[in-house]
Amino acid sequence: MAENKTRATDASVTAYLSAIADEERKRDCATIAEMMARITQAPARMWGTSIVGFDSYHYRYESGREGDAPVTGFSSRKSDISVYLSTGAPDQEALLARLGRHKMGKACLSIRKLADVDMDVLEQLVAGSVAEVRRRHG
Repeated sequence: MAENKTRATDASVTAYLSAIADEERKRDCATIAEMMARITQAPARMWGTSIVGFDSYHYRYESGREGDAPVTGFSSRKSDISVYLSTGAPDQEALLARLGRHKMGKACLSIRKLADVDMDVLEQLVAGSVAEVRRRHG
């Protein structure tokens, strides 16, 4: 079975954030990092080369594949900031309807900039996702 490509590393979160060229994006990512650290009560850590993750949990699929993943995290992508959320958190759909401009994949919330969304709603989404991951995985 192939090993997971995305693992926690000792790379510098500060260096990753500092390397973001767009100043507004850099500030947005710093704000998201502060929020996620407050919610998880865990420090930021790089996962792979481009995901800033917080806390971790171990998962095991029925197929036998298993690994570790951040409880929540984000990544600055080319055109958006990807915020990684668990699916199935209570009130997630209702909160997404109130969030503002975004796109939602299965577990990836894409936002262009924080000015496009309601920060209180984003914080509720992240907190609900963190609680759901911890409920499922201990």
